[in-house]
Amino acid sequence: MLIFAGLTLQAQTEKRVRPIWWFGESGAANFNYYRGTTQMLTDNFSTPVAFHQGNSIKPYGSLLIEYRPKRVIGVMLNIAYDDRGGKFNQVIAPCNCPADITAKLNYISFEPSLRIAPFSSAFYVFAGPTLGVNISKEFVYTQQKQTDIRGDWSDINKTVFAAQAGAGIDIPLSKKTSTAQMTLSPFVSFQTDLFQSPRTVESWSIYTYRAGIALKFGSGKSKKSVNTIIHDTINTKLVSILSVPVKEIQFSVRSPKAVPFNRQVRETFPLRNSVFFTMGSVEIPVRYIQLNQAQANTFNENQLQKNQPDNLNYGRSARQLNVYYNILNLVGDRLRSNPKSTITLVGSADKNPVEGKIMAEKIKSYLVTIYGIDAARISTEGRDKPVIPSEQPGAVKDLALLREGDRRVDIMSTSPELLWQVGGANSDLLRPVQINAIQTDPLDSHVIFTAAGAAELLDSWSVTVTDEQGHIQNYGPFTQDQASVSGKTILGNNQQGNYNILMTGQTKTGQTITKTSFVTLMTIDNTKQEGLRYSILFDFDRSKSIASYEKFLTDIIVPLIPENGTVIIQGHTDIIGEEKYNLNLSVERAEGAQKILERALLNAGKKGVKFETYGFGKEADKSPFENALPEERFYNRTVIIDIISN
Repeated sequence: MLIFAGLTLQAQTEKRVRPIWWFGESGAANFNYYRGTTQMLTDNFSTPVAFHQGNSIKPYGSLLIEYRPKRVIGVMLNIAYDDRGGKFNQVIAPCNCPADITAKLNYISFEPSLRIAPFSSAFYVFAGPTLGVNISKEFVYTQQKQTDIRGDWSDINKTVFAAQAGAGIDIPLSKKTSTAQMTLSPFVSFQTDLFQSPRTVESWSIYTYRAGIALKFGSGKSKKSVNTIIHDTINTKLVSILSVPVKEIQFSVRSPKAVPFNRQVRETFPLRNSVFFTMGSVEIPVRYIQLNQAQANTFNENQLQKNQPDNLNYGRSARQLNVYYNILNLVGDRLRSNPKSTITLVGSADKNPVEGKIMAEKIKSYLVTIYGIDAARISTEGRDKPVIPSEQPGAVKDLALLREGDRRVDIMSTSPELLWQVGGANSDLLRPVQINAIQTDPLDSHVIFTAAGAAELLDSWSVTVTDEQGHIQNYGPFTQDQASVSGKTILGNNQQGNYNILMTGQTKTGQTITKTSFVTLMTIDNTKQEGLRYSILFDFDRSKSIASYEKFLTDIIVPLIPENGTVIIQGHTDIIGEEKYNLNLSVERAEGAQKILERALLNAGKKGVKFETYGFGKEADKSPFENALPEERFYNRTVIIDIISN
């Protein structure tokens, strides 16, 4: 059915005075984000560990002028005080001490922009270049148990060119007919890190999100009101609104029969066969532990079990890295114990194989001098890229991180006494190290909430947990199909409890959906139960190599899985790449491992084995390691397999 209506009105309109020139000032918050790497603070001082990412919120203020000859197009100029200071993410120095860098980096910034109001309205967008003149370049380096070091960064660019883009809206504060116009203008903008490198050395760069408000003043001529005739024809079409069925969200809750707070775990830790070098340096980084001859004479890898953190969750990364950073001593001790074994050191430096060979020779010199290894047993070579590089042809994103991972010396060997056969004729992993620890709050103690289809159909969803006394706990919002909450967190100080679960989701069309469930939780002390942990490592962006681990999974892992036992498989990635892609990659790796194990268990006649398989992508709170260093990112490209008896 169509309805037609004609309406004729006589009205008096008032046009707002429109100044051509505007002047004012603005204030904003800079949300600064650091990328890249820095380690050499001055010509005379470098930190023992490289710093990578960081962030801060700092002030911004400007004087501004705008020229608007037309409603749609104009130009604007800001002359600003621009604070790009911040704090790098904390790192752990070789002394196992936390270390921090705070940067005080200030500029006088000149920011010309093209201003466009695309709808001849109060909304506008702007974009243009920026020129920053440095006026402050201080740093403060703090390390636990040491005196703070203050100074000025060396090699600071005096001027920095970059670009920005943003949007704002002019909210009038004056009467339409007033010749003096005043507007309040909230705005947001993005300052790219393209060319935004504060120094002429290293790869540190800064990008900034800015949010603020401007107060603008202008003067113009008043225009007389005129009588106009407005003819408005309204065409309204009534249509039937059909109810379109929405794909159902399948909500389920998996809770443990009992919540184990602790578990003894015996972990077989794979030893990555690479030593990663700092960009621009051929010296072995100080984070790798180097001994003198007297210390090397008494070194034994069993010593690495001593003085280690007890907590597997919060100490696992530190403990594993302590083992890994002894890689030179482990290799030296194993070469010494196996006099017929040989190794090849392959050094890779971007477009500089000569430099790569120098890096390899540095490691050879340490093994020969400190461990007395015959130099003839160690060969060296230099390459511009590793055999399996992280940086692939045509790559444009995260190049700094990829290149950090490719600047390394790989320790290769064909001597079986040095290797761990995990798949194929030649393994690139050195023989692993055994680690024993107490695991706190293990993954199988978590309550798993699954909203199948949520990533596709929902903007977000959350969970409300209510106990029998009416106490409410809220978790979320979540955006993926699965989320987990520690059973220990839900129980709090209670030994057991019954809980109503309410899932509330917001669809992409604005609808609200709810699902309900119920769980019962009970705690147990499981410190006498022993679990086993194994890990599979992957090169960058490779999941298909899970097939090469089939012999390892079938011959090593399957015999250790008891009937009616539980196998928990976790897939992880590093921070390089898109979130959705990394999530799918981690799921693909974890599910690939499960399929191989299930097939082998069936052939072995083992029954009643339960699998819990998860892909966490680059999710930070689930990641086994930090992502600041290339070796941490390599260890995060992993599938972790936990074996638990019934």
